[in-house]
Amino acid sequence: MFRKRNSPGGARVRRERRISVARVGQSRRFGFAHVRHSPQQKKFLPRLGRVTAPGRVALGAFCLTEPESGSDAASIQTSAKKVSGGYVLNGTKHFISNGGIADVYTVFATHDASQGADGIDAFIVLGEQEGVKPGKKEKKMGIRASHTAQIHFEDVFVPEENRLGEEGEGFLVALKTLEYSRPGVAASALGVARAAFEFALQYSMERKQFGRAIAKQQAIQFMLADMATEIDAARLLTWRSAWLLDQGQPANKEASMAKLFAADTAMKVATDAVQIVGGAGYMRDLPVEKYMRDAKIMQIYEGTSQIQRVVISRLLIGFG
Repeated sequence: MFRKRNSPGGARVRRERRISVARVGQSRRFGFAHVRHSPQQKKFLPRLGRVTAPGRVALGAFCLTEPESGSDAASIQTSAKKVSGGYVLNGTKHFISNGGIADVYTVFATHDASQGADGIDAFIVLGEQEGVKPGKKEKKMGIRASHTAQIHFEDVFVPEENRLGEEGEGFLVALKTLEYSRPGVAASALGVARAAFEFALQYSMERKQFGRAIAKQQAIQFMLADMATEIDAARLLTWRSAWLLDQGQPANKEASMAKLFAADTAMKVATDAVQIVGGAGYMRDLPVEKYMRDAKIMQIYEGTSQIQRVVISRLLIGFG
């Protein structure tokens, strides 16, 4: 009667999962793909996505978050000591998608912590380099198909030509990366929301209580109406931000709006889907509990929902 995890009806979930995993790998390219006139584009972009072994493609990783630096990204402690011909990196990055299995890392480090954001640089580091060491693999609540781990950099030498942009421009590289990746998170969140909604809609039309389908109950109808409306609004915000970026236009505010609204929509829709399905929705036999677990991270990574509101409000009033 209702779709199990391994049923044909779960195709959207599998499709959305593949899209999400692809986003993790592909969006990490932006750390150097969007540095103007970057020679690293020709040097490193061709490496990503290539088949390196049966069943394995070359992956990238974006290394900004640290154990003591999450939303306050300008306070990173990974150091970049200037030496002859380049820099030596030391530090630990935290909650890194593809951490420990990536072929190419974009690593953010500070050459002068007293300068805050102005002291941050961005570097390209190869996973095969000496001193690049994988750390603990995280056991996550959701999106378990995505490999997430710590990564340690111990006396890793980076030649100066592998620095992205000019010295001190690393924080700007990070912000530009997030401007491009947030619509990708919004699209992933939209997929989770759609899957949860479509399951709940079908369930409500088939599940009978009090002698009729629960979809005939006004309380359920209002929930479904809100879910459908919010999904459509999230989709339009996502399309707008993606279109602006495709046109080469600034989209920082629009990207944050899309990410904020789509992520919150995914969490609300997935939660409501579990509520509509009821006790069965809390069980692992049906996929809605997974949608709920997967949705939560959308409100956290690539900038929390609270940080998105900070970004949006500052851009509205011209502050920061």
